[in-house]
Amino acid sequence: MEMENLKNSLAPLTAEEILAFIASNYGDRAVFSTSFGIEDQVITHILAQQVQPEVAIFTLETGRLFPETYAVWNRTLERYQLPIKAYYPNTTAVEAMVTHKGPSSFYESVDNRKECCYIRKIEPLKRAVAGYKIWITGIRAEQSPNREDMESVEWDADNAVIKVHPLFHWSLADVEQFLKLHNIPYNRLHDRGFPSIGCQPCTRAVQPGEDFRAGRWWWEDTSKKECGLHSKTK
Repeated sequence: MEMENLKNSLAPLTAEEILAFIASNYGDRAVFSTSFGIEDQVITHILAQQVQPEVAIFTLETGRLFPETYAVWNRTLERYQLPIKAYYPNTTAVEAMVTHKGPSSFYESVDNRKECCYIRKIEPLKRAVAGYKIWITGIRAEQSPNREDMESVEWDADNAVIKVHPLFHWSLADVEQFLKLHNIPYNRLHDRGFPSIGCQPCTRAVQPGEDFRAGRWWWEDTSKKECGLHSKTK
């Protein structure tokens, strides 16, 4: 019942109104995950400038991020003065994986890559969203076929939380226009052909005409282009 009520309440609202509604109705029971991509930077800006919420913000520090990601992280803290909690992988799990398989095992098989994603991203995420009612993300529907099958409000059974995607119906042009209008700090890798930015060893620039997520885990079949953070669950 709560899911349907929330869907109906948020359906006619703009992104700014969605975030204001979440902040007003859920407050510190809501959390926003940022990877400092352009969509996440839009949401951070709205939260900081227009809503002033109790909504918590976190990021996953996988230990394999680009220097440019750390740079925009610092600029974001300086600009908005909002705390962004960093969640790290379990040290023992990382040590065991690297000891037994080496630092680049993710290139060797899909199973190895998913193991690395689980240790560095999925398990820390579970800790980050545990106990919250609402998880806010920067997902847009056009980002990948898997995401087109999602809804702007959905139940994440794996993490027992309601996911809300305020920018779900935004186009890339909408995001870029908002960034320019508000002079929002962003990752400069976006200017160098990186539409989707994750861990440095697993991300490359996308060539003209390639799919949005072609630069993520490019050595794998295109049907496996999700790490598991945002796979559709019921």
